[in-house]
Amino acid sequence: MCNRFKVFRPFSIFLSSSKASISLLATLGLLLPSCTFNPPLQGKGVEELQGEWQQDTSAIQQKLVNYSLYRYKFDCDSFFVQIQTHSKVNYGDDTCMRAGHWTEYAKGGYKLRHDTLRLTGLFCNADFSYKDPGGCFRSGNYEEHFKILKKTDSLYQFTITSGIVPFNVRLKKKITCSPKAL
Repeated sequence: MCNRFKVFRPFSIFLSSSKASISLLATLGLLLPSCTFNPPLQGKGVEELQGEWQQDTSAIQQKLVNYSLYRYKFDCDSFFVQIQTHSKVNYGDDTCMRAGHWTEYAKGGYKLRHDTLRLTGLFCNADFSYKDPGGCFRSGNYEEHFKILKKTDSLYQFTITSGIVPFNVRLKKKITCSPKAL
């Protein structure tokens, strides 16, 4: 007795005709080059913004019930921001608000398109390690959009798109971008 074994050929349907095999190879040939690796280095960012910037205080802010002062650091395509908030309103537990003064931090990436600066990142701790959800202050995503106007090489006017009061930021220290490995 002779046993016949049937050989399993999973791709025999595709290879049964020459047109099908050519179309399979053509599809693979088009799809494989579309795969790319992420860049090994961070981007260069915007040359004019590289550095440490501090917001100027104004007489108008001193009259407001709440206001925030920003310190930015733009390094290549990344940003770090320190937000010092001042409030004349009692929000409750003073262990967090410290008599109406508190500081928050965020880090992430930025994009400048025409006159709009988009900051997208996460709230973090003072040492710029990621902040756990909860606690006294904001946590999670940080996203701000500013309309910016260049006044001089070391002075910009920022207007947050969700507000109406513009503020000036001054360059305190120029930084040269040296991209780091990702």
